[in-house]
Amino acid sequence: HNNLQGADYYGKRLQTQKDLQTNACLAPTKPVPPFIREALKKVHPEVSDKYYGCGLVVPECLEGCRILDLGSGSGRDCYMLSQLVGENGHVTGIDMTEGQLEVARTYIDYHMKEFGFKKPNVDYVQGYIEALTEAGLPKNSYDIVISNCVVNLSPDKKRVLAEAYNVLKDGGELYFSDVYSSARLPEEIKTHKVLWGECLGGALWWKDLLQLADEVGFSPPRLVTASIITVDNKELQDILGDFKFVSATYRLFKIPKGNDKTCQTIYNGGITGAESSFQFDCHYTFKANEVVEVDAEVASILTHSRFTENFTCQPPGGSSTSCGAKPKVSVSFKFLDVKLSGF
Repeated sequence: HNNLQGADYYGKRLQTQKDLQTNACLAPTKPVPPFIREALKKVHPEVSDKYYGCGLVVPECLEGCRILDLGSGSGRDCYMLSQLVGENGHVTGIDMTEGQLEVARTYIDYHMKEFGFKKPNVDYVQGYIEALTEAGLPKNSYDIVISNCVVNLSPDKKRVLAEAYNVLKDGGELYFSDVYSSARLPEEIKTHKVLWGECLGGALWWKDLLQLADEVGFSPPRLVTASIITVDNKELQDILGDFKFVSATYRLFKIPKGNDKTCQTIYNGGITGAESSFQFDCHYTFKANEVVEVDAEVASILTHSRFTENFTCQPPGGSSTSCGAKPKVSVSFKFLDVKLSGF
């Protein structure tokens, strides 16, 4: 039901971003690095104009990666990412809306020529984000799954997470931006057509994300950035009452469970756009060649994911230059209590 409603809202009612009534689907996350701005400039204007997403969802360390974009729309992010993964990488976009896919596919050759690639490293698949394997996407085949303000449009969020988990390789990452609520939403908000289409009605209570991720098998979600959403529409605000919303980006990894060893780690540099400093999440920013003590969870991620080659890890106690970073608090959204008062 929600999927059909979405196809109608995004396919017919929204012609450009100006038709949106809140900033939920356009919420900023963090400043866009110059190399990503340059990549976006090479995307065909029609693709960019027909694209709806909240901020920009670009994880680090992408060269040669296979990426899946959930709800890829007209393909703006796919074409931007295809430049960043390079000719040896690959980007797949999946979307349920035929009109959006048509725009995306029309410009494959245009972009490959623009980027100087001999063969396309992008393809588009029609299907539902709750049914990735059914849409023909192979299991254990992607390094990264990204999504931009799309998971909340699904009525079955656990299934979306489970499908993403299935198509990720071991060590792979789900990196996604979405809208979260300060408490579980009642039916009258969930079923309100405009609130739903604006990414608010389908928002997950942030604590439920932690629960669902654990049930599916992911490592605990790491909060990267978050910003408060404003609703510039009195009628909608009255319906929402005391519920507050944030746009937040999380990273979840498909790594072995049960690692309980902290470690001292040194970032060796070398990640494009983060050569001297790499913000892993809201708790850890790694400066090149500095020793940082990380909690067991992050230690496990850094040793089992694509970041392995960029870090040198050693057991704690071996160095006097450790900056002694404290392990993170158990609920990462505590960050919001400090940064975004009132949530």
